[in-house]
Amino acid sequence: MKTGIGYDLHRLTEGREFILGGVKIDYGKGLLGHSDADVLIHAVCDALLGAAGLGDIGRHFPDTDDAYKGISSLVLLKEVRDKLEDEGNVVNNVDATIICEKPKLAWHVARMEENIAGALGIDAGMVNVKATTNEGLGAVGRGEAVVCIAVASIVGRGEN
Repeated sequence: MKTGIGYDLHRLTEGREFILGGVKIDYGKGLLGHSDADVLIHAVCDALLGAAGLGDIGRHFPDTDDAYKGISSLVLLKEVRDKLEDEGNVVNNVDATIICEKPKLAWHVARMEENIAGALGIDAGMVNVKATTNEGLGAVGRGEAVVCIAVASIVGRGEN
């Protein structure tokens, strides 16, 4: 079994959709980025790529490539799954924490877990998403950004 850690931060801005875990959330701001800027999925991608020793999301899906402009991060997550499978690995589990002052995310977490599990081809019980605030501190606390930290483990085919 191999484990990886992912971290991502995106600035909140006017005029963008707010998408987390593949869920469009009604909010007055969205996340700024080249793709749909889904900070949760990006952190999960980095955790999985790290576990496999395959670098990070920027190496595989650079923000200089127009092919990824506006793309759904769930598509990127499926491509990460394919890269893992090409290396003989399968996802064992994913655990992620979203740090966001507003909006409240509790009502959306189950759908986020289902979306991630679906993209990875695993049972939703193998994905855990949590949300917390930054207690009003820093850029996240001021509502300027959203952060996500993820941990993921993978196993080689045939491993227990």
